Amino acid sequence: MNWHFLTFFGDSMLLLPCAAIIFIILMLSPASRKPTWQWMLLFGGVGAVVCISKLAFMGWGVGSRAWDFTGFSGHSALSASIWPVMLWLICGRFSSRVRRSMVIVGYLLAAAVGLSRWVIHVHSTSEVITGLILGFMVSSTFLLLQRGTPPPRLSYRKIAAALVLPVILINTGTAAPTQGLLERIAVTIAPVEKPFVRADLHSQPPVSSLPHR
Repeated sequence: MNWHFLTFFGDSMLLLPCAAIIFIILMLSPASRKPTWQWMLLFGGVGAVVCISKLAFMGWGVGSRAWDFTGFSGHSALSASIWPVMLWLICGRFSSRVRRSMVIVGYLLAAAVGLSRWVIHVHSTSEVITGLILGFMVSSTFLLLQRGTPPPRLSYRKIAAALVLPVILINTGTAAPTQGLLERIAVTIAPVEKPFVRADLHSQPPVSSLPHR
């Protein structure tokens, strides 16, 4: 299993364009104006939560040594929020059984992305699981809000057009410099000269061993 290839399916270089594609598909559908704003709020919310958790650790060391937690896994959260919705939209012209099957595929793909982050030692178990929970809450909430409302029926030409950019990005495999950008932001807004890293979290003495005053 090529875990590094699989983990790219959760990279923001691929998923942010996919999120934009979802927005465009919804916006261009006359019957989908309300879902468009629902998607923007839900996806924007999960992105903000992930970024805040990472900045809180990088800038102020806010994390959990016991749970080895330094912030939600962005790859896990983004993939879990986007892939089920993306596949549901792409398969809008097909039967409800096909759409449900593709939503399940989206959930499984997101779970595989989360597993890949753990296997290549980028995130801890707690970071992957909480990231997936966040993302699944977004995609599941969005899809539940659409119950009784069929997705836009895209023509085969529009389906192909929607998939062109993701396929190109998957073939290039270029990762987004998200981590470095967040580190620079953390150093700018926090009273630190360099961002906190996982080793700093584990180098701190446990609270029970601190001297009492």
